[in-house]
Amino acid sequence: MSDTNKQKIKYQSYLILAIVFVTYSVVAFVLPLPKNGVFWIAYVFAVIALGLQIPAFKISFTKGKTAKSKFYGFPIARIAFVYAAAQLVLSLVAMLCASFAPTWVVVILFTLMLAAASIGFIAADAMRDEIHRQDEVIGKDVRFMRSLQSKMRMLPSMCEDAEAKNAVTELEELMRYSDPVSNDATAEIESELAAAIDELQAALVDGDSAAALDLCKKCTALLNERDSLCKLNK
Repeated sequence: MSDTNKQKIKYQSYLILAIVFVTYSVVAFVLPLPKNGVFWIAYVFAVIALGLQIPAFKISFTKGKTAKSKFYGFPIARIAFVYAAAQLVLSLVAMLCASFAPTWVVVILFTLMLAAASIGFIAADAMRDEIHRQDEVIGKDVRFMRSLQSKMRMLPSMCEDAEAKNAVTELEELMRYSDPVSNDATAEIESELAAAIDELQAALVDGDSAAALDLCKKCTALLNERDSLCKLNK
């Protein structure tokens, strides 16, 4: 989405919010209701609920850089929207009952609603940040194995000997379906595997089929050991 479209959506959202605010205010002040403490408390909380939509929108859809991060922001926007809708309705009910509704009941009820919405808002934002952090960690963790898999895909085409080609092809397929996520426990064996694959590539370049076959066996053993470590550390 271009910056122009983003600004357009932003201004449209603010315009809708302004329309809702003006309409609600007109209804609240035009109705023949007593303008006592309950009325003003209900009106102030309604304005707060509408005002919270602005930071909620910013945090939900402009805080993250990626589309996935913005998608994770929908629960934040939903909490803010549900709170605003509930607050507007209950504020209007309180205004209609302003002549006999206890002020302390209205204050406590609306304060609890605001507190619950704020806690949900903060929790959802923290959860979005944690999910985004985990996505970044996983992205980094799979990068090493993806690079080895990419290198392995090129090796079968370098084989001139049929037996060596079959062994390299089997190794490439085994690596393709290996667990792509690395961790601290697999770091050492992955270093050995990367070195063995480099040696295998050098043997294929030199046309040393016997060495290539031995290295395929070594890589297979290392890969199987790595997969076992991956299962144990999950």
